[in-house]
Amino acid sequence: MPMTIQPQLYSLIGTNSQLLLAVSDNADIVYYGNRLPYATHSDLQQMAIGLERPIPFGRLDTDIAVSINPQLGRGNFGASALEGFRENGSDWAPVFTITAVKQDGNKLIIDCLDQQAQLGWQTQIELDQNDVLQLSQTVTNLGTSDYHVIRCANTAPIADNASEILSFYGRWIKEFQQHRSQLSHGGYIQENRRGRTSHEHYPAVIVGEHGFSDDHGQVWGAHLAWSGNHRMRIDVKADGRRVLQAEALYLPGEITLQPQQSLTTPTLYMSYSHHGLNTMSQHFHQHVRTSILKDRLHKPRPIHLNTWEGIYFDHDPNYITAMATEAAAMGVERFIVDDGWFLGRNDDTSSLGDWFVDPKKYPAGLSPIINHVHQLGMEFGLWFEPEMINKDADLYRQHPEWLLAVDGYDQPTGRHQYVLDLQNPAAFAYLFERLDHFLSQYEIDYIKWDMNREIVQPAHNNRAAGCGQVERYYALVDKLLAKHPKVEIESCAAGGGRIDYEILKRTHRFWCSDNNDPLERQEIQRGMSYFYPPEVMGTHIGSHCSHTTRRTHTMNFRGNTALFGHMGLELDPVKAGDQEKTAFSHYIQLHKKYRHLLHSGDNYRLSFNDSAALQGNMVVSKSQSDALVSINQLAMPTYCLSGRLHIPGLRADQHYTITVVDGPDNLHSMVNRQPPWLTSQQHFSGEWLQTVGLTLPIMDPESSLLLELQIQ
Repeated sequence: MPMTIQPQLYSLIGTNSQLLLAVSDNADIVYYGNRLPYATHSDLQQMAIGLERPIPFGRLDTDIAVSINPQLGRGNFGASALEGFRENGSDWAPVFTITAVKQDGNKLIIDCLDQQAQLGWQTQIELDQNDVLQLSQTVTNLGTSDYHVIRCANTAPIADNASEILSFYGRWIKEFQQHRSQLSHGGYIQENRRGRTSHEHYPAVIVGEHGFSDDHGQVWGAHLAWSGNHRMRIDVKADGRRVLQAEALYLPGEITLQPQQSLTTPTLYMSYSHHGLNTMSQHFHQHVRTSILKDRLHKPRPIHLNTWEGIYFDHDPNYITAMATEAAAMGVERFIVDDGWFLGRNDDTSSLGDWFVDPKKYPAGLSPIINHVHQLGMEFGLWFEPEMINKDADLYRQHPEWLLAVDGYDQPTGRHQYVLDLQNPAAFAYLFERLDHFLSQYEIDYIKWDMNREIVQPAHNNRAAGCGQVERYYALVDKLLAKHPKVEIESCAAGGGRIDYEILKRTHRFWCSDNNDPLERQEIQRGMSYFYPPEVMGTHIGSHCSHTTRRTHTMNFRGNTALFGHMGLELDPVKAGDQEKTAFSHYIQLHKKYRHLLHSGDNYRLSFNDSAALQGNMVVSKSQSDALVSINQLAMPTYCLSGRLHIPGLRADQHYTITVVDGPDNLHSMVNRQPPWLTSQQHFSGEWLQTVGLTLPIMDPESSLLLELQIQ
């Protein structure tokens, strides 16, 4: 029998979670779960023998760790972390050995080497005090010839009891839809090849024990911070172990490392909770606030009015000035001029790339409108789609070679447009010059940065360059912000097509979806809320008749749905009647009243027995002294009675006063009697509200009830 050498155990400790990494000649995550508060490091080192695995007959004669760098050359028959080769076909199955481990607090850097293949491998892994794990890998070509990389993945073994997956799918105007699947044999794989984060496959999965919910069960959430092609996979090995991998997806021949050149994976973010999805989300939200956004959102999030659904391409400076006047009177704080302001842009078939003010529409330029907006006390924003080009544009006629394409092919258009090759230095310089011109010439506070098509055949000099395009997009935003650090940027890609942590490091909010229908938005915002706090979720009140679904909804349902995010409006306030503007103003004032709470507190998704018809959102202040609860009746109730409302996150030993802030007009006229607590100003303890609960009212479909809770 081979002699067992006990590995060195390294521990990373968060506030509520802990990770144990066993290191010998490779590194294996042997535990990622609840914090172990009573175990000293020496205790852990001694007790780690309890995790040594048996070696069954009929397999290799030694134990094969999954490790954070699984390798075929070591006998790991799953997906290797690195796949590649040299020109002569060699070095395709490297075997790495750990050469150094450095621990600095809750961060580990592990260096590995394959001397024969002349490849270096470094893992960086950190668990922060928000209980968010960050993992990335770097491969370095130490040889004298090129090394072609096929795959380079982050790998994280997860617990054997992870038997259910929550994944996300969607499409344009229906982002962040949820799907549950079982995990017992084989595995799960999700790939995106659309050139951006995509509406279809958000780069995240949540795995957990069977039946996990918002407030129950062990869960592990994982998000890959990358704005391009990606792959997420979970494999169940024949011995029952589960392995999660996340990676940028490389096109054929895309990644070639020259001697001494390195490649680093996008960061994989993970968080563990043994109290279900709400706690996991709170970990991610706090990490976003403290580690990604930091102090960039140092002021209250300004309420938007965006001109798109009000005027589309029909731009008249006098009319837009009037829109701004009416918007300010309603309480709007940021006014954004959307698509249609630049040279020759009258519809979506032409002019992208010609980033010059259209003199026919704006004979005096943009300054009069910008000055007027600022005089009204609002910020000014402008729409751009810098990465795109129409063939019916002066820029394309002058520089057809700037197209992101493979020579000799006629790729399909998307929204009648193509993509510029940002890896072309001249194209990159032109875009920076144009954006810099506007930010230097005008007092522009905000850019709505759009990307309205998927990418087909991304090529630079006819070689696959999907990753290079994404990296140059990052570089363009970085360069612009370096010169104009005060400008805020919204990431929009036909709605929610480019939403991830990596782009959030450079931007200030996301446009969740082009769909403002509140019935659809309830699902979209709920799916997005697993990873993002409300202050980065663009949530607008649309018109009475939805721009995308043609459905009509009350202002009550539209307003309360938009309340739980970064609020804005999509309308023409000049044409809106006094009654409609008053209703918009009401929800603007509600949002202003509660936005500090909404954008700083702990968020919960509430669970109901009738989950097909009811959804609930809640935010509780850090002091637990006040809370805001939204109850949303999506469809006809399944039963005559709607069950009970249980309110988590409150102080059990304190009593709370409940006030109805907003509700449907017919709340008390549609039934013989609603629950008396709605009008009696009763006081309930936090213990009662969480454990016993309150009887829910009966409401019509597509209506909303908003409650405020305050310590008595």
